[in-house]
Amino acid sequence: MRIPVSALIGLFFTGLFFLMAIFAPWIAPYGMAEVVGNVWEPASDRFWLGTDNIGRDLLTRMIWGGRTTIFIATLATVLSFTLGASLGFTAAVIGGWVDQAMSRSIDLIMSIPPLIFALVVLSVMPVTTPVLIVVMGLLDSTRVYRLSRAVAVDINVMDFVEAARLRGEGRGWIIFREILPNALSPLVAELGLRFIFAVLFLSTLSFLGLGVQPPASDWGGMVKENKEGIVFGIWAALVPAGAIAALAISVNLVADWILNRTSDLKGGRGG
Repeated sequence: MRIPVSALIGLFFTGLFFLMAIFAPWIAPYGMAEVVGNVWEPASDRFWLGTDNIGRDLLTRMIWGGRTTIFIATLATVLSFTLGASLGFTAAVIGGWVDQAMSRSIDLIMSIPPLIFALVVLSVMPVTTPVLIVVMGLLDSTRVYRLSRAVAVDINVMDFVEAARLRGEGRGWIIFREILPNALSPLVAELGLRFIFAVLFLSTLSFLGLGVQPPASDWGGMVKENKEGIVFGIWAALVPAGAIAALAISVNLVADWILNRTSDLKGGRGG
């Protein structure tokens, strides 16, 4: 199997980000909230990326912030796909009034901008990590529902699904053994996009003050903490912004490669 250079780059940086998140307690040079220097010190042998707005090591904050960002985004994405795909496949297989009721309910939720919806909910609830994961996952599951239902509706009318029904297979078999394997390609591509959306959504919430709360750090919150330094030529806010962009690009490179590979395999089987 020959892996394209772009996919190798994406795999390398994606793996690097996730490894840093997993091993953050062992590789971070200082404590997450430990003040170790002066405000906005430049990069040096002691502080590889300099310090932040109150004198904490920026590299340490980046490592811990990446851990928080990736952890929350990953769990929110898993929740959104588990819920959205399950409901979407179920609606497509059952059809009728169940499909209509579920689809119209999803349309109602999607009619409200997700950022406004999240801000309203988080303004009246305690902003904790579980709450953030649930809110982000539920809001994102509406997009997954629409995609999974659209894909499942097309697969549901194919001959091999009808043959499974004639054999007496139940809905569970049809969903997990007939529809799901044939819907993986678009879902895998959407998985990368939804994960990056979760990262950007969390960063936006933290920048607005309703995401990860201090002294914990995430990349969006770090941009907010250090944004005043941009006026003085301090690049502390640009480091987490660059990390968000690098993670987005690397994950999309991997998702594109997986999508192309699954499509090629399907084409080969069809031939």
